[in-house]
Amino acid sequence: MKPDIKICGLKTPETIERAVARGASHIGFIFFEQSPRYIEPADAAEAVAAVRGKVKIVAVVVDPTNDDLDEIVSLLKPDLIQLHGNETPDRVLEVKMLYGLPVMKVFSVRDADDLRRIDSYIGIADRFLFDAKAPKGSELPGGNGVSFDWTLMKQLDENVNYMLSGGLNKDNVAAALATTRARGLDVSSGVEEAPGVKNIDMIDGFFDAVAKASHLSAASGS
Repeated sequence: MKPDIKICGLKTPETIERAVARGASHIGFIFFEQSPRYIEPADAAEAVAAVRGKVKIVAVVVDPTNDDLDEIVSLLKPDLIQLHGNETPDRVLEVKMLYGLPVMKVFSVRDADDLRRIDSYIGIADRFLFDAKAPKGSELPGGNGVSFDWTLMKQLDENVNYMLSGGLNKDNVAAALATTRARGLDVSSGVEEAPGVKNIDMIDGFFDAVAKASHLSAASGS
């Protein structure tokens, strides 16, 4: 089964349109000012105008205030909010109630204990995203280009709906899928020529690698 694919940290119409043309299910926009992928909400809204309705638009935020979300939601009109901070289950539920939108909650993973943190969010978050913990010294909660031990995913209940993130690229995505059977993939730095600068050829390469891996998986019956 072909996984959902989210290209995150997009900023230009050209890369957005290429991601959608290649079959992205989600496109993500970063509203965290310390990130090289940061984009103003008004600019993001303008950039997605040509693809709205063809792909799910994701607003990626880190411990946002309601004022932050009011601006982002009113301008971008996202299909999904991705919470990438220390939001509690109560806060996730509050965001869902306030904006009437599904929420994907991100968890940073290094060991099995990190996965157990999702228990109190099950039934509240609509989907999970598992990313690697940031390297020491990084100010970014995600997009650091590092992976974690994917075999940890085998400990999850198979009914947990999640996207896999952290250091994915065209060279390792087949192994990631074979190891985790993730229903969704989230890539950012793996399709960049420099931090925050997406590369169309690298986007193509990633989608080609996923298609090849999915074809081989289907052929083997796994």
